[in-house]
Amino acid sequence: MPARKPTSRPQIATDVVDGSLEALLDYLKRSRGFDFTGYKRASLARRIEKRMGAVNSKSFSDYVDYLEVHPEEFSALFNTILINVTSFFRDDGTFEFLQKEVIPQLLERKGPNASIRVWSAGCASGEEPYTLAILFAELMGAEAFRERVKIYATDADEDALTRARLAVYDEKALGDVPEPLRAKYFDANDGIYTFRKEYRRQVIFGRHDLIQDAPISRVDLLVCRNVLMYFNAETQARILSRFHFALNDGGILFLGRAETLLSHATTFTPVDLKRRISMKVPRANLSLRDRLLLVAQNGLEDPASLAQNVRLREVALDSAPTAQVVLDPQGTVVLANERARQLFTLSVEDVGRPLQDLKLSYRPVELRSLIDQVNNERRPLLVRDVEFRLANGEIRWFDLQLNPLIDTSGAMLGVSAAYADVTAPKRLQSELEHTNMELEAAYEELQSTNEELETTNEELQSTVEELETTNEELQSTNEELETMNEELHSTNEELNTINDELRLRSEELHEVNGFLESVLASLRGAVVVLDRDLMVIVWSERATDLWGLREQEALGKHFFALDIGLPVEKLKGAIKSTASGEMKADEFVVEATNRRGRPIHVRVVAMPLVSVKHEPRGVILVMDDVSGEIGSIGPAKRPAIVSGAP
Repeated sequence: MPARKPTSRPQIATDVVDGSLEALLDYLKRSRGFDFTGYKRASLARRIEKRMGAVNSKSFSDYVDYLEVHPEEFSALFNTILINVTSFFRDDGTFEFLQKEVIPQLLERKGPNASIRVWSAGCASGEEPYTLAILFAELMGAEAFRERVKIYATDADEDALTRARLAVYDEKALGDVPEPLRAKYFDANDGIYTFRKEYRRQVIFGRHDLIQDAPISRVDLLVCRNVLMYFNAETQARILSRFHFALNDGGILFLGRAETLLSHATTFTPVDLKRRISMKVPRANLSLRDRLLLVAQNGLEDPASLAQNVRLREVALDSAPTAQVVLDPQGTVVLANERARQLFTLSVEDVGRPLQDLKLSYRPVELRSLIDQVNNERRPLLVRDVEFRLANGEIRWFDLQLNPLIDTSGAMLGVSAAYADVTAPKRLQSELEHTNMELEAAYEELQSTNEELETTNEELQSTVEELETTNEELQSTNEELETMNEELHSTNEELNTINDELRLRSEELHEVNGFLESVLASLRGAVVVLDRDLMVIVWSERATDLWGLREQEALGKHFFALDIGLPVEKLKGAIKSTASGEMKADEFVVEATNRRGRPIHVRVVAMPLVSVKHEPRGVILVMDDVSGEIGSIGPAKRPAIVSGAP
């Protein structure tokens, strides 16, 4: 059927009034073929409002524009409107009654070889028609079921029908199916259950709109549960009329617990009112009107008693409670009893006058045309509910009975007009109709309330299922986060271990650096270490004292580019040869200028810097001021002096 964003209910009401909801429904019908005009507006607006909130549409007209731009929204909208909430053996007591009472009687009426046609209207994802298949197969046996039973399952939601055709359900969906039936009718595979093919073939799925499409005919059992409650009263009546046409005489209609047939007692009779199971009432061919019997009069043979009998008849006529007037074939008033004279203000002198001269001819009804009809057809005529306003303003109703008076020879003697006062029954009927209307309105209101409650329950159930799904997703995410936290904790421990090792190595390195600095500081001469590219990588404090160039200014610089008092240009060849490994070591005494600008003699010892594999990595220069030692060194031991002049 799908967090809600708050929407404006007053806006919805305004849209309903100005017709934008109807425009949206018309757009859905024209563009997608879904006719929702027969649905209850309050429930329908609430379902559409849910989707409008999801896409942030403020009105129905805005939502139409959104649908035109985003056609993928149609699927989400239809899934929201068509709430597909169903289950196997839903309301199990009802299906138990169907299995024990209704279906056996149906099979008995049909006979041992007749085919059985079942229609499951609004089948959703298929649980209901498969439940019916299980019931029939259990009662008839598998072979008879496959030979005789066809179950037509229809719905307006194509996505739900696709799921139903697959006939695949999880263990939760089969929670209400007894274990023996589950093992008999389903194939299980890793918690997934599939309805068996030998029974599945008898269930035929198809898209069907209860409002627009023609019904399936010659149906013996029609199941339509909790579908009608979404439609208004007019649409419900139209659908029930189609159901009546679809069912065979004596066919069974099975509705949901929120649906009733109180206003359709002439078409369906209850089998079990509590469980909403009814039987079709066949339509009988009724006659248009009842035939009236004519009472023949016997002739009087005794002349002496003729006057007495005539008087007796006159007194009997006058004492009759019904107003009666007798006319001859020429339209002359022959008799008018006391009640007729009082009612129509006739006098004794009016007897013998032509009817056309009296108000009775047109008041309360046009009498002459009716009398002509009786004379021509020579049969009784009944005119019901003739309204007559008395002089005091009171309104009375009469049933006018016109009878042709024919003698034994077949000659027409005249016409008798009898006005039967039906005012009291008419008023009672009017009051009864009014009471019935109020009662029906109360029933409809109650039914509507029940349907709204059922709809709300369905929505709440759908929301609960969504929350359960969300909760499971959150639980899964929490488990993943816990796993990630454990991994991060393990990684952190490894990093701490590495950090401890790095700290130990750093301390060792500091100790080595300190040792090297002590060694360099203990040496008399200045020490400079160059890499193979003759870039300065070590510059001792003695070098700073000798040349006046700080360590930060020398490190990373090319030795030959340093501005110091040492004539490095004269030493290039020897230094490069030593750095490349061509020479093992060399010593020079050069003239130079120290940091104070004084000329000095400097002994420069160049030694190769090699790796543990004896590969050349640079050169080590040891420089020492030997100005005071030049005179004391014998000629044989004195190193070559390189002049500092260019």
